[in-house]
Amino acid sequence: MLTDYLLSRGYGLFFGGWTQFGAAFATAFLIMILFGRPFIRAMHNWQKKGQPISENVPESHRQKAGTPTMGGILVLIAIFVGAILFMPMDSMSGWIALLSLAMFGLIGFIDDYKKVTSQSKKAANGLSPAFRLVAEGVFVVVLAYLINKTMPSYISDYSLALPFGIIFSLGIWYYVFAYFVICGGANATNITDGLDGMLAKLYMPVLIVLVVALYGATRIGFMDTVLFMPATSGLYPVLGAAFGAVLGFLWFNAKPASIFMGDVGSLALGGFMGTVAMLLKSEVIMGIAAAMMVIILLSSFVQTMFFKLTRIFTGTGRRVFLRAPLHHHFEELGWTETKIVDRFFVMAILFAGLALMLLKFA
Repeated sequence: MLTDYLLSRGYGLFFGGWTQFGAAFATAFLIMILFGRPFIRAMHNWQKKGQPISENVPESHRQKAGTPTMGGILVLIAIFVGAILFMPMDSMSGWIALLSLAMFGLIGFIDDYKKVTSQSKKAANGLSPAFRLVAEGVFVVVLAYLINKTMPSYISDYSLALPFGIIFSLGIWYYVFAYFVICGGANATNITDGLDGMLAKLYMPVLIVLVVALYGATRIGFMDTVLFMPATSGLYPVLGAAFGAVLGFLWFNAKPASIFMGDVGSLALGGFMGTVAMLLKSEVIMGIAAAMMVIILLSSFVQTMFFKLTRIFTGTGRRVFLRAPLHHHFEELGWTETKIVDRFFVMAILFAGLALMLLKFA
């Protein structure tokens, strides 16, 4: 919006992607810092008791009772404002990325609203798993169809790009693949959002990798292994706004958290992450960069499946971890919350570094 206006007035500086990135970053970050405290007070006044603390978390989490949730609402507002102000209005890639935020944010908002209003401590006190799977599936079909429409003519329809320049068509299986990438991303960030400051710290290295992939996709010769897709340049302000909003949220979510992100933010950011990766044909790279979050998601899946299978075959359900997801396992071992978050952050940086190496050389 503002970019188009400034360009029409001859301010060519705003034609550059990095200028748009920086302006959107600053806007989103300032929104979070300036409105964060009033927003927290408003959420506290509305929610009263805050987010109900699940009965399936370690005892140490009981002290967090009363902390308001749904901070993701302000995160999404900051991203939308920053992105729309500095995004070229004809950027289909940018609008699709923002659409994914809105879609998964809606699911998360409904889920959070049910939890806050019911104040149930059961793990399944929000939307039913079946409803979430169906809703996410419908949204993914829409997003995958639109993403495929943005691909340049020299990239085959419904295709998958692998390192070392391997591209092959998936046909109808493209939608199944999209479900694993986008919904997998959404659920990985949702599960990761379990300790103060952890999601923001694990999410930002992934954003850095996506920004580098975007730069490679819009610059000929910078990365020979990245497909040239100049139409994705509209993602610069979108990713800039996302970075600024998540960093600003960490200001209030660092231990001890003044507010939790809630499903409205975690699901939206995860769906957004997967959508941007598909727009850039960097799904595998994103998966490597987000490996720490994927491991956390898998730990919960392994725990559930192992318990069910051992109960069927032995009559008694057994567990692989002391408690799932993985960060709760380490809490049960006696690790402090800060140590878990910081060590997971170190691992996230290492995975992001590996992803950057593959971007450059694979």
